[in-house]
Amino acid sequence: MDLKTDIKEAVKVAMKSGDAVTLSTLRLLLAALQNEEIRLRRELVPEEIQRSIATLGKQRTEAIDLYRKGKRDDLAQKEEAELGVLKRFLPQPLSEDEVKSLIRASIAEASAQGIQDLGKVMKLVMPKVSGRSDGKRVNELAKALLSD
Repeated sequence: MDLKTDIKEAVKVAMKSGDAVTLSTLRLLLAALQNEEIRLRRELVPEEIQRSIATLGKQRTEAIDLYRKGKRDDLAQKEEAELGVLKRFLPQPLSEDEVKSLIRASIAEASAQGIQDLGKVMKLVMPKVSGRSDGKRVNELAKALLSD
């Protein structure tokens, strides 16, 4: 079964169980996927679906931070619940050691000599970590490894 079908099945389960948070989050996700398909004028491949889910998850994470700074714990908790629903459909995130290992392999593959080769390294490593690690964190780790 593909990812989109899994999401639709989860919507049915949420409807039957009366889980309003899961239901609204998954409906929002399906709407975002449908909008992306309309924009691209084709069906999304699993990697694109995961990228869309990761984008929605990142939006939730940013909203949680902003709500916490604004002393709005009620809204932050709602966003955390939605983030938990979205995380169920994402692949397991990579550990920092796994990301460093992939960066080192990309450095060797690109024959990178220093920080000036960061672009080459990032171009090689990002497809390998897409949806499983934050690009900003990967960039920071790559800079640190290239600076050594």
